[in-house]
Amino acid sequence: MRRVGLAVMLVVMSAAPAAAAGPEGTLKRIKDTKTMTLGYRDSSWPFSFTGDDGKPAGYSVDLCLKIADAVQKDLALPELRLKWVRVSPANRIKAVVDGTIDIECGSTTASLSRQTLVDFTMATFLDGGSLLTTDASGIESVVDLGGKRVGIVPGTTTEGALREALRRYMITARMVAVQDHAEGLAALEKGEADAYASDRTILIGLARRGHRAAKFTLSSQLFSYEVYGFMLRRGDADFRLTANRALSRVFRSDDIVRIYEKWFGDLGRPTIALQLMYVISASPE
Repeated sequence: MRRVGLAVMLVVMSAAPAAAAGPEGTLKRIKDTKTMTLGYRDSSWPFSFTGDDGKPAGYSVDLCLKIADAVQKDLALPELRLKWVRVSPANRIKAVVDGTIDIECGSTTASLSRQTLVDFTMATFLDGGSLLTTDASGIESVVDLGGKRVGIVPGTTTEGALREALRRYMITARMVAVQDHAEGLAALEKGEADAYASDRTILIGLARRGHRAAKFTLSSQLFSYEVYGFMLRRGDADFRLTANRALSRVFRSDDIVRIYEKWFGDLGRPTIALQLMYVISASPE
């Protein structure tokens, strides 16, 4: 009987989780180096861009700072160095996969195809594809793009959605490839493109940033719906949970009101869809 009791106790002990186990994956690397590496975009206004002071700024950057605060607290680090790395639409996924950055704080749509390569946090924003044009172009929506030149960043979900919309309406337009949003806006200003396609909120930020000689018109039509999230490496459940816990706390507090008003306040209240996203994402502890 004594041997049976001892055997049972050993089985139970071996099955029990190791309570003293330390962090693994990304969290372990952050704890060992006391450094968290974050990716940001150069011109994805107002989500992630280089501010006038040369530092990363934007809605997504502020949310990532909340995640960094949570990481520092969970790891009990007296100090946490934040290393910012600029990424582009062309290299952002690779930067996550190969470990160049720990998290991408941009305006990336959490598409299923991308989830074969990376993981995403919970949703951080809802947007939709639209068109920015000049007053002289006469373009009001996708149906007006016949024979027109449309600036687009290749490989984005916007490109796929726009091509599908053009196919659906049986319209032929010429795609003008640009590297990023700044180049797309420049093509529009120089007359090298008749329209620039991207997510609507980004287009608003582009049109309002700086003193522009051209007069811009924003299409009222959305040709797609985009759900943003922050990219992480696949299979890193602990880091993803830390990020989601931090975002959830922001979404169920006044912090999200302050962050939203800081970057989108002049656009009015959040859309009903975005408000619902905040409510749904405010998970309980």
